[in-house]
Amino acid sequence: MLAALLFDLDGTLVETDSIHFLIWQDMLQEQGLEIDRAFYQTKISGRLNPDIVRDLLPQLSPEKQAQFIWDKEAEFRNRAGALIPMPGLADILAWSDEQALKRAVVSNAPKENAQFMLQALKLAETFPMIVLGDDLPKGKPDPMPYQTALDRLGVTVEETIAFEDSPSGICSAVGAGILTIGIASTHTPEDLYKLGTTLVVKDFTDPKLWDLLHQSFADDSSLIPSV
Repeated sequence: MLAALLFDLDGTLVETDSIHFLIWQDMLQEQGLEIDRAFYQTKISGRLNPDIVRDLLPQLSPEKQAQFIWDKEAEFRNRAGALIPMPGLADILAWSDEQALKRAVVSNAPKENAQFMLQALKLAETFPMIVLGDDLPKGKPDPMPYQTALDRLGVTVEETIAFEDSPSGICSAVGAGILTIGIASTHTPEDLYKLGTTLVVKDFTDPKLWDLLHQSFADDSSLIPSV
């Protein structure tokens, strides 16, 4: 039976991808690197900042790479303004309260950004548990962040559903053995299905999502789909 819901943050709880893309585009252009949307989705989206900067800006010293990351995320918080939750998010959170489900945020976002977004969305108390890739030996796409969330919540993969929008996040959740629902806010449904998602939806209002949730909560059997 369903016991816990795990949520990615950027692109899952809230649409921030458009902001991140423009900032990366502007700041990398200053470094002589022109990027388009396709480049962003394959080389940047969902990855940890240190990995991105080491790959894209190897000419910078470690100190300058760290400063680049700090400046980039400070600019994100400056541009973010009023964040709007993903459609249907309030409904699924209210439903999870009714069912007494455990929940956590599992994200590769820097701690300052995660705290900023949850405060802006008025969700800080809703998600007292946050598992961040930066705080672990390995972030997404490694399964460690989701395995850590399972351990801290005291639930099994058979009792858990994860929500993710990026390839790295889906690889992390699927790699941990969790039934994963893709949110098609940053990548196409076809791309997300190829990565092992059980279902892909546009947002939390999709009737197919609610059918799966109600079935999962009522069913005593494992949530893990047969292969």
